[in-house]
Amino acid sequence: MMLKSELLEMITNGENSGIEFKRDDIRPEQLAKEIVALANFQGGRILLGVEDDGTVSGLQQPNTQEWVLNVFRDKVFPQIIPFYEELKIPERVAVITIAPGISKPYMLKHNNREEVYIRMGDRSELASREQQLRLFESGGLLHVEVLPVAGTSLTDLDLERLNYYLAGIIRDPEIPITNAEWIERLLGLGLMASDGLGNTVCSIAGLLCFGIKPRRFLRQSGLRVMAFAGTDKEYQARLDIVLDAPLVGRWKMDDRGKKQLVDDGLIEKFAAAIEPFITEESAEIDQYMRREKTWLYPWEAVRETVINALAHRDWTRAVDIEVTCYADRLEVISPGKMQNSMTVTKMIAGQRSPRNPLMMEILRDYAYVDSRGMGVRTKVIPLMRQINHSDPVFEHTEDFLKTTLYRLGG
Repeated sequence: MMLKSELLEMITNGENSGIEFKRDDIRPEQLAKEIVALANFQGGRILLGVEDDGTVSGLQQPNTQEWVLNVFRDKVFPQIIPFYEELKIPERVAVITIAPGISKPYMLKHNNREEVYIRMGDRSELASREQQLRLFESGGLLHVEVLPVAGTSLTDLDLERLNYYLAGIIRDPEIPITNAEWIERLLGLGLMASDGLGNTVCSIAGLLCFGIKPRRFLRQSGLRVMAFAGTDKEYQARLDIVLDAPLVGRWKMDDRGKKQLVDDGLIEKFAAAIEPFITEESAEIDQYMRREKTWLYPWEAVRETVINALAHRDWTRAVDIEVTCYADRLEVISPGKMQNSMTVTKMIAGQRSPRNPLMMEILRDYAYVDSRGMGVRTKVIPLMRQINHSDPVFEHTEDFLKTTLYRLGG
């Protein structure tokens, strides 16, 4: 039960992303719009009987609760059960509490139309196509990785990489030969998709894992890798490059039946680019004419953090993953909010909830990721504690997950 003092403080502070003021003589669809927007965001409260400027005008309807529940029943889909209460201050004010939705996206049903609204500051606005995609994904109704990439075709996939994946990794007894056979197989694997216009194109997962220069069609693929001499982004970077390659390397079997890497994938290219900035060579030359190399971060922890960013990022966000090396730390920023109900606490505890399960399985097939999918708990945290004597720091917002690894001796 809300206290009067809490309600008065809420009114004094005004509207925000989680608080909406409304008169109770508005049309049902206007109230439903605010309900849907809050449920699609982080939940919130609607105060009925309060003007936009915070003036308390009070409830006018004789049975406001029944009217509100009818709006929820008739205008909001999927169904939401709110918490409703009334307080007198001295006028009657209704407080409708809406929990964060778990069946997103929520829609306003009106005039034979279904409209999706989201909260933008203190306003409720129609969701864009990209925002709706994120809502469908967060509600578990859509895996973005299997969506089609416009303008692509079979020729944009590296068939040599795919041939090795089928024959050498998953041991498929029947390898496609003709283009038609390849398309049929890749459609079944989720690596190609129909674009709805009669064309068969690469899926996001197909292009990212096996594409030839994926950034030509998907600008947010790849990795932006930067290095700075100081502890912040200075004007002149020691390194600032964008790597463009399929996630997995191209392998072949040699005459002795051993696999051989013949073309680096994105992860190998990243390793080569970042190594000079996360290692130090001794001034002394040993008896074998070599300089001893010291790793400033556990390589397995760095590798795991970057692969997690690639495997779990939100591909509806048109920004790059950033890996930045500073004098005292390494930061990896993965775009997008964590999937479903995942939190940093759950991730540290070892809970698994892959956003892109198809890509995760391919990375697991190639042994890029741990078979248990618990790399943060079993690799990153223990290795940082054991070798660098510090814990990784995780910062999670609506827009990104940032992982910070602190340098050895920093």
